[in-house]
Amino acid sequence: MVSTQADGARERGRPRSQKARRAILSATRALMEEGGLTAVTMEGIAQRAGVGKPTIYRYWANRYEVAMTALMEAAEPSSAKPRAQEPLRALKQQLRGVAKLFGSALGRGVTSILASADSDTEVAKAFRNHFIQARRDEGRAYLQTAVAAGDLRDDVDLEVALDLIYGALFYRLLMGHGTLGPRDADTILDTVIEGLR
Repeated sequence: MVSTQADGARERGRPRSQKARRAILSATRALMEEGGLTAVTMEGIAQRAGVGKPTIYRYWANRYEVAMTALMEAAEPSSAKPRAQEPLRALKQQLRGVAKLFGSALGRGVTSILASADSDTEVAKAFRNHFIQARRDEGRAYLQTAVAAGDLRDDVDLEVALDLIYGALFYRLLMGHGTLGPRDADTILDTVIEGLR
């Protein structure tokens, strides 16, 4: 009887398995790529990942949260610092990557989550605080490097510049009024940068 209680105590207190977490996110991405958001169910994720549903619920409250995490981790920003001579090229590559991601089945699935989510939901907050903010932080470093290199004016308001760049990108993403591909990302950035030189 004592050993059973001890086992139970270990079960409740044991650390989360990173291997299981990676399998869950990989399974979620695969399901979204195959069938979009409707293909993502907690049962389907568990079966594909080879874990029990309780394991998933240790990390996430619902399928939307799992899908959002899968998206955000599939698109982690680069940790590399931009080289002084090509920060604007690096920024363009980052924007192209965002456009490519949201053109995929995974990205379209997350877009549908965001379009139907209240701005105060945990999913929307996670997207703003993790995904968007991470890209802005990376973009700020690129712009600062471009200013230091003399590629942009030294009186540039970086926060406004970031709003112009990412605002246009995510407005297209969420409103769906125009295309959002690599060429569109190039056009957005080129237009903004022209006014900052």
